[in-house]
Amino acid sequence: MDLADRLAMLNAVLNGCATVCLLSGWVMIRRKRRDVHKKLMLGALAITALFLVSYLTRLSLSGTHTYPEHARWRELYLAMLASHVLLATLVPIIALRSVWLAYRGRFEAHRRWNRVGLPIWLYVSFTGVAVYFWLYGALGKL
Repeated sequence: MDLADRLAMLNAVLNGCATVCLLSGWVMIRRKRRDVHKKLMLGALAITALFLVSYLTRLSLSGTHTYPEHARWRELYLAMLASHVLLATLVPIIALRSVWLAYRGRFEAHRRWNRVGLPIWLYVSFTGVAVYFWLYGALGKL
């Protein structure tokens, strides 16, 4: 396994960790555990930032990867990838705006913002793992 493949695996792990932090943070705020929620969400932000650095490094090393042209499920993969990439461009805006609103104590605006933002960030993190498995793992061999 070369460095680019190791970074791809790291990216999937980071996306998985971000997903866990986001879901756990949501559970904690529902339980009114604001202190734990804050730590988990800042953790998700840090993990996502680390992912971005790792992803750009992998991209510079090996470029983009393509799904086999005649492979089964290609259309489904491409649809998922397209939605993942499109929504991933919004995650930095969503995450930074969310943190800014909370930092400023604008919790009602923070809550409204994240009714849309959290599902998008979760989808991107989860589908990031799915993209990895589809390209590198068992799903790509079906």
